[in-house]
Amino acid sequence: MKTNFITLLLAITSVITAQSNDWPVLKTYDQDHLSRIAMPVGGIGTGTISLSGYGALIDWEVMSRPAKGYAPKYNGVAVINRAPFFSICYQEEGQKAQALLMEGPVPERYDDGFYGSRAPNHGLPRFAEVSFQTAYPFGQVVLRDQEVPLDITVGAFNPLIPGNTDDSSLPMAVLSYKVKNTSDKAISISLAGNIPNFIGNDGKEGKAYKNVNTYKEENGLKGIHFTAGPEVDSASMQWGDFSLTTDGEGEISYRTSWVEGEWGNSTLEFWDDYTDDGILVERSTEQKNNMGSLALKTTLAAGEEKDIRFYITWRFPNRANWKNQGNVGNYYSCLYADSWEVAQKEAKRIPELEKETKAFVDAFVQSDYPEIVKEAALFNLAHFRTQLLFKTSFGYYHGWEGIKDQDGSGSGTCTHVWNYEQTIPFLFGDVAQNMREVEFAYALDERGMMNYRIHLPLKTKGTEFALGAADGQMGCIMKYYREWQLSGDDDFLKDNWENVKKALEFCWIPNGWDPDKDGVMEGSQHNTMDVEYYGPNPQMGFWYLGALRATEEMACYLGEKEFAKTCRSLYDNGSAWMDENLFNGEYYIQEVVPPMHLDSIADGLIRVKKRLVADDPQYQLGEGCLVDQLVGQVMAHILDLGYLASEDNILKTNEAILKYNYRENLLKHPNFMRSYAYKDESALLMADYPGARPKQPFPYFTEVMTGFEHTAAVEMLYDGMEDMGLRTMQDVRDRYDGQKRNPFNEAEYGHHYARSMMAWGAVLATSGFHYSGVEKTMRFTSKPGTYFWSNGHSWGTCKVKENGAELSVLFGQLELNTFTLEGLGSKKIKGKTIAQGESISIKL
Repeated sequence: MKTNFITLLLAITSVITAQSNDWPVLKTYDQDHLSRIAMPVGGIGTGTISLSGYGALIDWEVMSRPAKGYAPKYNGVAVINRAPFFSICYQEEGQKAQALLMEGPVPERYDDGFYGSRAPNHGLPRFAEVSFQTAYPFGQVVLRDQEVPLDITVGAFNPLIPGNTDDSSLPMAVLSYKVKNTSDKAISISLAGNIPNFIGNDGKEGKAYKNVNTYKEENGLKGIHFTAGPEVDSASMQWGDFSLTTDGEGEISYRTSWVEGEWGNSTLEFWDDYTDDGILVERSTEQKNNMGSLALKTTLAAGEEKDIRFYITWRFPNRANWKNQGNVGNYYSCLYADSWEVAQKEAKRIPELEKETKAFVDAFVQSDYPEIVKEAALFNLAHFRTQLLFKTSFGYYHGWEGIKDQDGSGSGTCTHVWNYEQTIPFLFGDVAQNMREVEFAYALDERGMMNYRIHLPLKTKGTEFALGAADGQMGCIMKYYREWQLSGDDDFLKDNWENVKKALEFCWIPNGWDPDKDGVMEGSQHNTMDVEYYGPNPQMGFWYLGALRATEEMACYLGEKEFAKTCRSLYDNGSAWMDENLFNGEYYIQEVVPPMHLDSIADGLIRVKKRLVADDPQYQLGEGCLVDQLVGQVMAHILDLGYLASEDNILKTNEAILKYNYRENLLKHPNFMRSYAYKDESALLMADYPGARPKQPFPYFTEVMTGFEHTAAVEMLYDGMEDMGLRTMQDVRDRYDGQKRNPFNEAEYGHHYARSMMAWGAVLATSGFHYSGVEKTMRFTSKPGTYFWSNGHSWGTCKVKENGAELSVLFGQLELNTFTLEGLGSKKIKGKTIAQGESISIKL
């Protein structure tokens, strides 16, 4: 077997990387590759604060909206830019005390402001050397300085435990400051966290207020509770509270305010007090956005190391709907009275939750997946826990397509975008089932058309958008089948089965997508390219074939043989027709069929009517080679539905995508839209036209977008083209190297784009993993190795050997009737339930 060189190199790099503590490390970024790093830290649906690559806390996105670049400011002189910071004051015996921010040097990208540096806290002392180590959700900033007798590792995380949604949804950031005395003498140290009370201002809306900072001690927890002043509107998204606490051992001191002063005098007065003896003296002033400071002083013996923890918790209960109107609330806020209660309830649980989080990440990182697969899958998981996704007070999850700097981007959990996401169902199955309920219980109109953007509130506006997307609707049918299969929950299937059928039957309405009911979509097909395709094409065609197969399986299970027979008949006809009519010998193309007039298009199936040239529609794919033309086939592989068309044609299509869409260098590539890749970067183009090109193809045809690249890569991996699939993923991740772009933020129509979570599909493809909770069957590749597995409800590892496997459950429990290794055979287990912490050996 040949070893991919890039994979081997990354594996070696991972092995030789020194780990600063017992948190797992998948990748290390050196000082030249961390200026763009911002790792989100927060729970599912709670908002986040990001740990930068050099140690600062940036992007304070806790107030129900994105806030890229937002570092709340103390109400001092604007050019001082005094924002949240954590510092250390240290004193060796007989020496003068010194203080530094626990951060590395300010990245050069901040250097060119009109008043000099634009960086928060720009002029304060810092460590000279820095690197960033991570295996999400753990981030570690390693600080070193030859002039400082301390080694410091700044760590941050939020519990992330697949299958345990509640404990992965905590509104908090856990901060770990590991400080080691590298000298041969005792050193006194004082760590201080400093945060302005910014309640009332989310970075876009609001202003500075005279808020209230209160020092509290309770049940071993000490800290400052930051609350709103009376002028902050309690119905606004900016109203709420947050807390800074510690349970560390040492002498605690604090300030609930700083002294007012001109120029830089407020900071000067604080710095003088802090460096006097490391003990803060309380001040009492009434200022807008007043600073609160919490310090812990202790002593390190020669060579001693201590891990000092701080917790930032928050509760901001209000959330507007997609249009910044009304108040749909935040579910997490219903669970706590305030942020102080969050700290009281959850801080004491962190050691156990950290252990469980580490168990997940260790199992994944130490598995034998290619390094680039682990990086892409794990780092894109961060998208799930940003302002991309939220849970309303009514108990339902919703998501933007992506997020802009200060607003969401693409409202309504857009079906044709979220179809690509393969991370949530395999790690948090209950969340995925919740999202399917939204689609089928609230977004379907009386005809069976699913609104591809789902307005809020659900009960009154779920179908208000009044537009359907062919790929979005077919994908949702396949996702419903996926969630049923992974959970084995028959009640879930039955609850919305009639609506699933209705959604498929909508294809066959007059002037619909398949009005002649032949298994081929010909009608006006709005899709993820934000236009309508007219006539048969591979993108919608494969989604449709997959939906027919998934519905056939569900109908058979429920005993609806006639409906299953109809689905199979349409599938057989459509599959054969696509191979015969759309495959051009290299890849699948679109046969453009002009609608001729608007009356031939059913209501809700065209978004911009005035754009249509009825006899010569613009923005078509035509004979182009589309990068994700096999996305429906990708989903079929994931659902174990087999090939939807000729396997040979599918393999040739992969080769054509590489032949025509791949660009080793984009410097000379003409792109007429957005640039997510350019210059000397390598990528797959959205489409290429080896032959005839429409005068105006679909708008994004010259772009590059990572979610589509991951889709193409996953199909290649399923089809045995491992080197090409891994190279495609490597090209993507090379662009997100910490220097050019943030490795936790693959963008498309916004930051943290949902489509990029297709990357988890590479985990499934390279392991051959498939689980059916209905049949209680599990399958893996027969390639020897250890593979992490997760079905959304339980997870563990499978060590594949030459003649069998060792299957371990690390979380939840697993019901199993049959275990299979591809090419080796199957073993009947006879209703075995494997409990958490148990392993079984299986011989074939």
